[in-house]
Amino acid sequence: MKKTINAGIGGRNFILDEDAYNRLEGYLKLFRTHLNDVPDEEVMDDLESRIAELFAERVGSGSRVVDIDLVDEVINQLGMPDGSEVPGSTGAGAPKSAAATPHKLYRDPDNARIAGICAGLAQYFDADITLVRVLMLVALFAGSAGFWIYVILWIVVPKAETPAQQCEMRGITPSAENLAKYTRKNKK
Repeated sequence: MKKTINAGIGGRNFILDEDAYNRLEGYLKLFRTHLNDVPDEEVMDDLESRIAELFAERVGSGSRVVDIDLVDEVINQLGMPDGSEVPGSTGAGAPKSAAATPHKLYRDPDNARIAGICAGLAQYFDADITLVRVLMLVALFAGSAGFWIYVILWIVVPKAETPAQQCEMRGITPSAENLAKYTRKNKK
């Protein structure tokens, strides 16, 4: 008989067996030590949210206990922030190069000239940012519709502020390595 532990992960409650809890706790501690340049809790919050999403996806709405195999699968999928191998991993998890996640439309603050609308649209459509800016200028000079489209998008489209949103905007998986990369980028 194994002990089970109720744990709050990413704002959701899960029931983990004792071995799974210890493995997950060790992974989170190891992950935190790999983030030596970034003392921000934002990455850890995003990581826990991603873990909670993956657990909820696989466990479903039932009260199934999260076991060590599921924890290993999630840990192998997320990886470490520097891209190194996770110590103690069994390699039974999903490959890191899973199918690309769909793009979400955000304003891109990193490449913004005014509000980041053109940069965000370029990321969303995988287009050259210069081409999108030229098309927006043509729409602006062709009539007032271009101006109003830009203003409406500025109001409606959210800015990609968190590392998870940066990953979603670029259409990449919010893995541990990617979350850490965009956190470091935002801190500089």
